[in-house]
Amino acid sequence: MGRLFWKFFLSILLAQVAATIGIGGAFWLRDQARQRPAAILDSGPPAAIALDAASATLRHGGLPALREMLGEVRRPQIWVLDAARRDLLGRSVRPELLAQAERILADADGGDEGAARRLTGPDGARYVAFVSRTYGRPEGARGRRQGGPGPGPGLMPGMDPGFGRRIGQIAGIVAAVLASLLFAALLAWYFSRPIRALRSAFEAAAAGDLAPRFGPAPKGGDELSDLGRDFDRMSGQLRALMDGQRRLLHDVSHELRSPLARLQAAVGLAHQQPDKVANSLERIERESIRMDKLVGELLTLSRLEASSGVVRREPLDLTELVDAIVADARFEVAQASGGAQPRIVVDAAAPLPVEGDPDLLWSAIENVVRNAVKHGAHGGLVEVVLRAEGATALVEVRDRGPGIAPDDLPAVFEPFFRAGASRSGVDGHGLGLAIARRVVQAHGGEIVAANRQDGGLRVTMTLPR
Repeated sequence: MGRLFWKFFLSILLAQVAATIGIGGAFWLRDQARQRPAAILDSGPPAAIALDAASATLRHGGLPALREMLGEVRRPQIWVLDAARRDLLGRSVRPELLAQAERILADADGGDEGAARRLTGPDGARYVAFVSRTYGRPEGARGRRQGGPGPGPGLMPGMDPGFGRRIGQIAGIVAAVLASLLFAALLAWYFSRPIRALRSAFEAAAAGDLAPRFGPAPKGGDELSDLGRDFDRMSGQLRALMDGQRRLLHDVSHELRSPLARLQAAVGLAHQQPDKVANSLERIERESIRMDKLVGELLTLSRLEASSGVVRREPLDLTELVDAIVADARFEVAQASGGAQPRIVVDAAAPLPVEGDPDLLWSAIENVVRNAVKHGAHGGLVEVVLRAEGATALVEVRDRGPGIAPDDLPAVFEPFFRAGASRSGVDGHGLGLAIARRVVQAHGGEIVAANRQDGGLRVTMTLPR
């Protein structure tokens, strides 16, 4: 068990023991107050009548008659003491009662009136008589059942009746302490167990093991089980991020190796055939441009992934932005040599105002349009449709190319992804759509790709208006 378990355990145990002792002490004090009732002398009319009766009985019947009377009268309780201050019936006299009687007799200066009296027997013996009043359980009632004297149930004759009660009190307190001990141990184990599991999960994550550690939450789970699931979700995201970084590093290395190999081949060819230096320099220049473009796209993608949002926002007309992008694409298509080039048309009914970073939005839409022009069929049609749908602006780019295999559609926006059906003979690094997705998401929008029923690919971008 760790230190946290013992902290939980001792804290809960001390609280339980303190509560048990406090409650047990309160009951013990109350029981003691009940078992040791307050006793005072009774000076009321019934006590005076009882003392007169005792005096008359002693004077006319003698000591035996008085003993018989005291044994029969239970209420009020009459005490008659001889010169040695012993009760005539052999009962134990409480010291506080005797002290009160002595004080009253001393203050009365030998008189017979009051709560205590002096009695004289026929033989001239002197006695002290008084009547007691008790609050709480009477002294003589301890250990008796209703209907007669005797020890309490379960006690041997002659045993102190309070002994069984004290044993019961001690047993109750011990049982409460043991129950508190068990409860504290269970509660401390319950709290510390998931924390220990989290600690081991953190240690494993620090060592590079990001596998899930916590299963699905049981029915009626609590915040600690939710914390375990949150850790699994966090480790899953970290694992996906690390896998993506490793895959990106591998793809970057692969993409840079090809132009570097061609550069080295061109340099070697220039050394071997000095008469073809011009062709070698042309190839070197072309490969340098490709590498510069790749590095620029990587920097753009890295900057977008590192930022949490768009820093620069300003109003702009999406229709005007798309018209400028399409105009550049048409110029490049017209300058390109080869077979028939696709036509690019724009379908926009009215201005479409949005707010965002013009440069980033230009880059995103341009990458999607250029991707459609590159992968569209020769002589096909590339359509760029703009329209407003409620609170969003929609930009849809359609081409007549071969499309993408359905299994590859979920990965089309991943870096360096190039579908096998459309990559043959097409130059590119597979970063354009990845950059477009980052830009659109940074502006609070969405981008999706789907195959058209009549052939080709449709890429739809939605942005807040």
